[in-house]
Amino acid sequence: MSEAAVQNKEEGAMRAVKDCLAGSVGGIAQVFAGQPFDTVKVRLQAQPDLYSGTMDAVRKTIRNDGFGGFYKGTTTPLVGVGLCVSIQFLVVEHMKRTFAQMNNIPKGQSPVLTAPQLYIAGAAAGVANSVVSGPVEHIRVRLQVQTAGASAQYKGPLDCIKQIYRSAGIGGIYKGQLPTIIREFNGYGMYFLAYEALVQRTVADTGKARSELSSGLVCLYGAAAGFAMWLTSYPIDVVKSKLQTDGFSADSRKYSGSVDCIRKIMKQEGFKGFFRGITPCILRAAPANAATFVGFEMAMRVLG
Repeated sequence: MSEAAVQNKEEGAMRAVKDCLAGSVGGIAQVFAGQPFDTVKVRLQAQPDLYSGTMDAVRKTIRNDGFGGFYKGTTTPLVGVGLCVSIQFLVVEHMKRTFAQMNNIPKGQSPVLTAPQLYIAGAAAGVANSVVSGPVEHIRVRLQVQTAGASAQYKGPLDCIKQIYRSAGIGGIYKGQLPTIIREFNGYGMYFLAYEALVQRTVADTGKARSELSSGLVCLYGAAAGFAMWLTSYPIDVVKSKLQTDGFSADSRKYSGSVDCIRKIMKQEGFKGFFRGITPCILRAAPANAATFVGFEMAMRVLG
């Protein structure tokens, strides 16, 4: 192997490490900023009979679990989402570099990619991420929907994993994986398309380097990416949450699969059932995703 090839290989490995580290920072920031909203969203999706709306879910969560109830199940996403966001940024940055080479963009120059290329890069990141995000979100939603006290089924993330594996094996851990993959494919396709297209346009219009963009703009574009993701992927997220909080045995299971779940949502709740809990989700989209991209971009600037 030539010296140049060895150097390129080392540079590629170092870029991957930096992408992962910066993604972890973004993921941790996302969890702390968005977990309370996510808890309310999941409870509205999975337990429509218990809550009349967003504020009712907030009030009952405080009454039954205290303010700590909004951070139920945080340990799992804190570890898992950090890994998930690392995977997302690792894959999307790799795909961006691959497309830049295909477009004959000189090395070191900020890549200008087409909308389909940005969407594919994001979709690939989403599918890769789903391997981890599926089980992580499954554990999280089961912890989020239970109330504190003696009636709680699970003592924590590890106990939840043990009980699920004992009763349903590895397939139980990956319950709801099909809608998860569909959501991640389209959701992250739209997510990174929105963010990167806005960054590309600003860089082109202002002549500034990406690292010179203000934190305010990064926050704004991150929020826009969050809206693009959830407004186009929310219905399948509802299906995912219902499947992941469903029982495992034949007598406790409400849904036989994704299609059956969709049919029953339409029959019992109508079209609006696919958008139940969207208010806290949209409220979460701005701070959580702004924090994700600010964390990532700031970390990349520090890492160089």
